[in-house]
Amino acid sequence: MSSIGRHVLKLSGYAPALPTPFDDDDRVDGAAFARLCDRQIAAGASALVVGGTTGEASSLSDAEHRELIRIAVKVSNRRVPVIAGTGSNSTAHAIDLGKDAQAHGADALLSVVPYYNKPTQDGLYAHFCEIAAASSLPLILYDVPSRTVCALADETIARLAAVPRIIGLKDATGDVARPGRLRPRVGTDFRLLSGDDATALGFIAQGGDGCISVTSNVAPGLCRSMFLAWRHGETKRAQRVSLAVAQLTAALFRNPNPVPVKYALSLFALMSPRPRLPLVELDSRAKVELAGALAQLCECHAASMIDKIGRARESAMAEWRAEAAIFSRSKIGNSSPRE
Repeated sequence: MSSIGRHVLKLSGYAPALPTPFDDDDRVDGAAFARLCDRQIAAGASALVVGGTTGEASSLSDAEHRELIRIAVKVSNRRVPVIAGTGSNSTAHAIDLGKDAQAHGADALLSVVPYYNKPTQDGLYAHFCEIAAASSLPLILYDVPSRTVCALADETIARLAAVPRIIGLKDATGDVARPGRLRPRVGTDFRLLSGDDATALGFIAQGGDGCISVTSNVAPGLCRSMFLAWRHGETKRAQRVSLAVAQLTAALFRNPNPVPVKYALSLFALMSPRPRLPLVELDSRAKVELAGALAQLCECHAASMIDKIGRARESAMAEWRAEAAIFSRSKIGNSSPRE
């Protein structure tokens, strides 16, 4: 196995769940995506996660999936693993996506619990076994019941951990006690990764290996600092950093992901804020709140953000002032005169 393959098997720390940039014609903006991949690697990302929930996977064509994987693999140039989102509620389609990802250089697959179909636990077990058997790449399970309705039971995860090539779990349930329950059943090598930024530190504290993160798109240094502080036994420092991470996370999840994170990255001039329908951009009030929160973080944690303080701060502050003025005028215009 290559060194990059061994790295996937020992994956830890923070890996960004990358958003997919679109241009004004609703096409994938490959240049913007390449820049984001490179910035994340420079900021210490442990892997690049491409074409997942934050990447608007359900709105991408198979050709667009392949394009994103190709770009990430080229930019990474074996510096960090590229983990390709290849989930589908059709087992056959998930297998095809996995084969495409392998053919285009991905180092591992991330496969979500099938949505809409509501399979039984036996059905989920069979689904993931078929996907694992169809590829030679390591496979990470993805449990996010808030989006799929159906959830992976602990017992099913334990059964799947014994299947060749199934190496880990991205857990977006928010259940911080889960690593403690699962670790004795899945062993020390099975990767337990949080998929919920709001509870990631608690998950890691209970034995998790890291986080596939939305927040680290914007503040990779903060997330990495929090993780390393905890791993080095600097509990108080980890808790202090977690306050800033929590502030940003709250701002990024007041509206459906990935709409806020794309707007935040647009303030750094890294991509357009455009999501793909049926998602739409933030309204003026949400932009005011997010730009204000980002401006505050840029003041206090310049070196930990995805871009340099000058451009980010100026962009965020200008956007915040403009949106705040618009929102203020709209409130005045809509208010009733006092009796």
